[in-house]
Formats: sequence, C-alpha cells, structure tokens
Amino acid sequence: MDGILAVWKPEGWTSHDVVAKVRRLLKLKRVGHTGTLDPMVTGVLPLCLGRSTRVVEYVQERPKAYEAVLRLGIATDTEDLTGEIIDQQPVGSVSTAQVEEVLQRFLGTIDQVPPMFSAVKVDGKRLYELAREGKTVERKSRQVTIHSISLLKAELENDQPEITFSVVCSKGTYIRTLCVDIGKALGLPATMAKLTRTMSGGITAEGCLTLEGIEELVASGGLKDHLIPADQAIAHLPFATVTPQRAEQALRGQKLPLSYVTWESVEWKHEQLIRLYETSESGNFLGIFQVDVEGSQVRPVKVFSDSNQA
Repeated sequence: MDGILAVWKPEGWTSHDVVAKVRRLLKLKRVGHTGTLDPMVTGVLPLCLGRSTRVVEYVQERPKAYEAVLRLGIATDTEDLTGEIIDQQPVGSVSTAQVEEVLQRFLGTIDQVPPMFSAVKVDGKRLYELAREGKTVERKSRQVTIHSISLLKAELENDQPEITFSVVCSKGTYIRTLCVDIGKALGLPATMAKLTRTMSGGITAEGCLTLEGIEELVASGGLKDHLIPADQAIAHLPFATVTPQRAEQALRGQKLPLSYVTWESVEWKHEQLIRLYETSESGNFLGIFQVDVEGSQVRPVKVFSDSNQA
C-alpha cells in the first residue's frame, strides 16, 4: 500500500502512537510521519505509507499552519500548560490594537531559541532529557520564517486572558516559543494554552480522517480510495516530463541528458529538485530528480519504480 494517509491526530496521543496504531491496522511496516506533534496538540498529521516514505523529508519542508491559544500572565517551564508555573503576573490593561501590532512584528524571518523541552540535540543529548534532569543549557538561536500571522480572538478581560491567533510558518518553528516571545513583546509572561495544526504538506483538516474513521475503512476495504498520491504532497516542486522510452531509463536509476527532458520552466536551475513524469496517457510519476546544469543532465534522487514496491 502506497500513498499519503492524512490523519487527524487526537489530543493525548504522541505522533509515534498514531504511527504504531496505523502500522497495526494496515499490517504495514513502512509508515512514517512528516513532523512531530506534542501529545496536547491536535490536528493534521500526514503519514507516508510504503514507497511514499521516500518523500517524507520533502513534505516536511513545506510550510505548516496552526491555530494557537496563548495565555497571558503565566509562564511555565515547558512553555505550555503541561509544565510547572515559573512566573505569574497580573495582566493589567492590554488592548486588542496592542496585540495586533505586536503580532505583526513577528512576520518574516525571526530568530528563535528552541525550548528546553524539545527534541533538539545539544552535545549528543536531547534537550528534553536534560530538562527532565533539572538542567538548563545554553541553546543557539535558529532562524525560522513566519509567512503570515493573524489575530483571531482576544479575550483580554477574562480572569485568564487569552489570545487566539493563526500562523503559517516554516519547518522547525516552535509555536510554544512564539507564544512566549509574543508575551515578552507585550511585557508579560505567557504560555501556550492550546494548539491545533490546520495544515501540513498542503493537506488541511477537511482532507483528514480520524483514527476511528481509518479503522472503519480498513474493515470495509475502502481505505485505498482515501490515500493521497505521493507526488501530490510534493506539488511545491516543479515538474518535468520524459517520453516512455526515457522513462524506462529513469526508472532504472539512470541519469538523463537535459535534452531528453521537457521542462515547465523557462530555464534550468542548478541542483533544482523536480518531479519527473512519463508523457503517456497514464502520466506515471517516476520520482524526484535533481538538475545538474553543469553536467547538462538530471540525476535520480528518489525513484518510484514498481520493482521497489513495499
């Protein structure tokens, strides 16, 4: 079985729990997710099945979208409500206009320091392991990109003031840390109260199945009809085509001269990754290839030949 299975991850499950459940249901070893979600987070979790596990790293590169709830007035050691409170202050008067202005400061490329409770490694050890030992270590800031950020709701008069916002961001962005940093910009401690991932790999909530729904479709034999083709999940890569004769060479892992390839773009870019298809009625997806301008060829990176079926 090959393709992308769009799962709606429930609260309380780890991403690994979801992968393990799907492996058992489908009796399939090759199942991989495209970006970890913490147990308290719900939302879109694309799973790559069979040969489609080859595109995991490329799906991960695509922007992700979230809806987050930020609570003002408290800070925790985990940067979310699962942690211990380490700071608490009265919120005072914060206006919606202030919040909107502060959110816009985070647009574009920003520096972000990974939280201690994260899977980032320092000197070969994961930060969350050090955090559980009661240790805090210096972390290098990393650049991430906030493509868009919008205020959805500001409940600032409540006993527990909260801000709900949507954000589209690059791979590696910690929304927990973004919440903390937004709080700092408002002059207040803050923590993430709730998070939902609304898009990943170009897949939105509308395209997802619950675990219960997957179980029912497996029992009825209808799950294959709900799988997304691997190439659809990497539609951000440009495409090119070759004749059926050249497609056979491509599927054998051979390099192809650029003159054999029909390209959708005006010019080739060196080391550009492309989706390669056969110019036949079936339009078979052949795999991911890389352009070598200097060598006037395309070389295989991930080939989707039938001989490599899972």
